[in-house]
Amino acid sequence: MILFELSDGLALVRLNRPEKMNALSRAMLDELSEAFNRIEREEDVRAVLLTSANDRAFCAGTDIVELAGLDEDGARRAAERGQEICARIEHCRVPVIAAINGVAVGGGLELALACHLRVASTSAQFSLPETKLGIIPAYGGTQRLARIVGKGRALGMMLAGEVVSAEEAYAMGLVNRVTSPTQLFSEAEALARAIMALAPLAIRACLRAVTRGLELPLEEGLALEAELFSSLFSTEDMREGTSAFLEKRAPIFRGK
Repeated sequence: MILFELSDGLALVRLNRPEKMNALSRAMLDELSEAFNRIEREEDVRAVLLTSANDRAFCAGTDIVELAGLDEDGARRAAERGQEICARIEHCRVPVIAAINGVAVGGGLELALACHLRVASTSAQFSLPETKLGIIPAYGGTQRLARIVGKGRALGMMLAGEVVSAEEAYAMGLVNRVTSPTQLFSEAEALARAIMALAPLAIRACLRAVTRGLELPLEEGLALEAELFSSLFSTEDMREGTSAFLEKRAPIFRGK
């Protein structure tokens, strides 16, 4: 259900449950969790692409058959499990880019929201329609969507179950780029490779400064920024980057 490949530092994680439009079952979430465990173990990984193995859907949300059988305690455990996996993606040490084709609904959109960057095909559609089922988003969607697009737009999507097109998603800042379906993977890979060409320790510090900083009061976030900034001055990459700039040549970063 989850396909994993690693090539030249780029990890490709593909959702592969086409008969259910990649709806997230418990087993699928377990496999997704293991994929990101592997990413943390593999020191060679410099970026991650999270996408679908088929063109019809990125992810149609959580498996409704499984949801329908939950009681209150089971629902809390399911929410906490989904939140845990999304948090693992959000706090991944390397950039995670979602390449979104087709629908990203409910838990599927919540997966995409946990990624650091999002590239969408023109055929992509986004929604958090849980209120139509008598529930709410529970994998972090109520929190991350509002932080990304603002309170009003987030509530519009959630309260009315609005479906947002790729162009609308780009206009509101929900996705970073929009491209044709045939160019989606190459566009997302090109973005990943461009990031991978830069100083990996600085990339990780940026991720931590923003992801962790948004959870802190401004004063503490600024202190974290200064701490991370100064820590890079003891690295070989910082010396290589500044030397290359002064010598007008391309830098060679080694992640040290």
